[in-house]
Amino acid sequence: METTPSRHPDGPHAGAPLRWGLLSAGSIARTLAQAIAQVEGGEVVAVAARDGDRAAAFAAELGIPRSYGSYAELYADPDVDAIYVASTHPFHRDQALAAVAAGKHVLIEKPLTLTVADTEEVLQAARDAGVLAMEAMWTRFQPLVLDALERVRRGDIGEVRSVQAAFTVPFEYASSHRLFDLTNGGGALLDLGIYPVTVAHLFAGHPTHVQVLGSRVETGADALVSLQWMTPQGAVVQVVTDSQSQGASETVVRGTRGWLQLHGPVNNPTSFTVHTADGDVLVEGDRRGYQHEVEEMHRCVREGLLESPLAPHADTVAIMTILESARRELGVRYPQEDAPRTFDGMAAP
Repeated sequence: METTPSRHPDGPHAGAPLRWGLLSAGSIARTLAQAIAQVEGGEVVAVAARDGDRAAAFAAELGIPRSYGSYAELYADPDVDAIYVASTHPFHRDQALAAVAAGKHVLIEKPLTLTVADTEEVLQAARDAGVLAMEAMWTRFQPLVLDALERVRRGDIGEVRSVQAAFTVPFEYASSHRLFDLTNGGGALLDLGIYPVTVAHLFAGHPTHVQVLGSRVETGADALVSLQWMTPQGAVVQVVTDSQSQGASETVVRGTRGWLQLHGPVNNPTSFTVHTADGDVLVEGDRRGYQHEVEEMHRCVREGLLESPLAPHADTVAIMTILESARRELGVRYPQEDAPRTFDGMAAP
């Protein structure tokens, strides 16, 4: 889904580096901090955690000037331009809204929130405040994925007829494990399934309706989910995600004139091959992990954009709509949710 990004009413950010604050001192925050240090245009100036000692140790390890034992101090820091929300899913909404209210740009770890309603609320609040909000779906910013997408959209394999994508990662079941704990946003769909759903949505488009099969573990969290949908253009999509099995995660896009295969994990492809009557073409490219999404964040702020054209708000909401509809079908409901929301078919938001 293409969109014309709105712009900050006051124009682009000045030429100075974007000053980052990290909300959380976990492993994902460390990975992003390292990515920021490896690209131009930004610097991490602060980190906050509920445990002040942990934040201080994190800051000392990575050479971050300031650390805080509360998130409120991070929001209030006048020297922080953008905040990376790296906590677990149920906390994203309130933390992102607080950061936006403080006038900070926000990069929010995927999924952006637990629900469609919360996602819409955060994105609207950011637009109203005139700040950039972006979901940290790193797959969307990878040059290999963008190259493959461009080839498909320009017709290299003809009209897309079907897409298959899967992502399975085995975790030993324990009711207290975050992936199986509904109070902490557990479930295969939001942690793993969001990747193949995102990739399939990129290559095929939004569904007219979704068929869902799956199973839950004892805590009620979804563990194995299979989705199938058809797009208005007539393409069929098949997605599988599982938190308890192993297997290849090859992604295949089939067209009327050929087919394209993404090699390696669906969230971080290593290469892709285009198969046509003219022969097979193997394509490799730039793979620098989280650096690509950091570069896009810097570019968008620098150019005064309120959303990234590579991760438009409408797509973020559309994908959350697919995931939430699938959860409803499986009977998965988070305790933080309001009463179940009824969707008017599967029309794009």
